[in-house]
Amino acid sequence: MENSISVTNDAFSIRERAKPRGNKMLEFTAAAWVIVAVVGQWIFAAYLALFYGGTALRGNLEAWGQGGPHGIIEGDPIGNVAMAIHVFVAIIIMGGGPLQLIPQIRTRVPKFHRVTGKVYLVTSVLVAMAGVYMIWTRGTVGGVILHVANTIDAALIAIFGLLAWRTAVARNFKTHRKWTLRLFMVVSAVWFYRIGLMFWLGVNKGPVGMDLETFTGPFLTFLAFAQYMLPLAILELYFYARESKNSVGKIAMSAGLILATFVTGLGIFIATVGMWLPKI
Repeated sequence: MENSISVTNDAFSIRERAKPRGNKMLEFTAAAWVIVAVVGQWIFAAYLALFYGGTALRGNLEAWGQGGPHGIIEGDPIGNVAMAIHVFVAIIIMGGGPLQLIPQIRTRVPKFHRVTGKVYLVTSVLVAMAGVYMIWTRGTVGGVILHVANTIDAALIAIFGLLAWRTAVARNFKTHRKWTLRLFMVVSAVWFYRIGLMFWLGVNKGPVGMDLETFTGPFLTFLAFAQYMLPLAILELYFYARESKNSVGKIAMSAGLILATFVTGLGIFIATVGMWLPKI
């Protein structure tokens, strides 16, 4: 009996040693980024609620134009409704969407996770379509390049949302989680754009590679597509590193996530202090 236990323990010890090093580091750094991103999106949601909700309650809808390139336009009821949908559904998305990233919610209250997941998916597609309508009917800063980039992002939201839904229905939860994370990245593009812009302005202490008068320039062209392509690329590298047996790759990915967490956190701080708080 003792020999049997000894053999079992030896086998367990061998399996543990055979596991690639860097697993814990990879999961820790991924969790650190998630925490920073969740806090950052809740700050953005609070800004949207306080600025747009506050001005609406005060009957000062004209102030909505100060929060971005779109505002209430007299004689454009469809566009105004689209604007309202875009803003208030965005508050729901930014406030409730990050809850999908918290594993404790998924495991301890699965019904809540499923309900909020469905709401997140449907509202994400809704706000994306409203955004595309406003872009092509009302215009926006950045010109045609940003129009095209945001339209591609909206298409990705619809595609990833459909795939997340289908894999959930098929109970393929491993693949479902991957599509849900991809959906989160493309839905968060508007947030990534803002913190990326403010990070760039803060680090360079002013506009470099851009013209703030026309809101064009090489950096803004890059950011128009990087706002969702870069987070998606990092996510795919994370998936690859997590499933790989290469310890060096896991450690390298962990280092990349540490850098991403720093950039994200600094961008959130600069955007909060320099862009969102002054408007509340």
